[in-house]
Amino acid sequence: MSYCSAIDQMEPGDRKSLHKKYHDNHYGFPTHDDNELFRRLILEINQAGLSWETILKKEDTFRKAYHNFNIKKVAAYTEADRKRLLADPGIIRNRLKVNAAIENAKTILTLQKQFGSFEKWLEANHPKTKEEWIKVFKKTFHFTGGEIVNEFLMSIGFLPGAHSADCEIHKRILKAKPMWLK
Repeated sequence: MSYCSAIDQMEPGDRKSLHKKYHDNHYGFPTHDDNELFRRLILEINQAGLSWETILKKEDTFRKAYHNFNIKKVAAYTEADRKRLLADPGIIRNRLKVNAAIENAKTILTLQKQFGSFEKWLEANHPKTKEEWIKVFKKTFHFTGGEIVNEFLMSIGFLPGAHSADCEIHKRILKAKPMWLK
């Protein structure tokens, strides 16, 4: 079942509104800001083993805990910052995921120096199959398995499949010219 169909079948209320906001305004749309790309990657990493709803509910506290997903700030985190994050009940307190956020921020800074931006690094690797992308991400980043990479790339418009073809949002995404169309 597609995310689109799953949302349509939810009972009206806060849960449906939470998912619909993400579905209608973020999921699958091309993303050009490196800090936003970093945010999506960190949220996908933190979702591993949990529901997407859990992550959506905690998004604001993730934003505060990780300095609005500012790559430079997160890359400069110290051991005290790691301890702060691991003690924060508003986020996912998993050492591997916290360490991945910090190390991946450092990696993105290196990619920015080499390619000009994280987005340009992604573009330089496009097009790739899902399997090829997974290999590249596992080689480059921490805590990036197949599902994380797939969802991350779909969420930013590099892989198709975020929305069903009959979804109104899918039509808006096509107008935004996602990378998977190229």
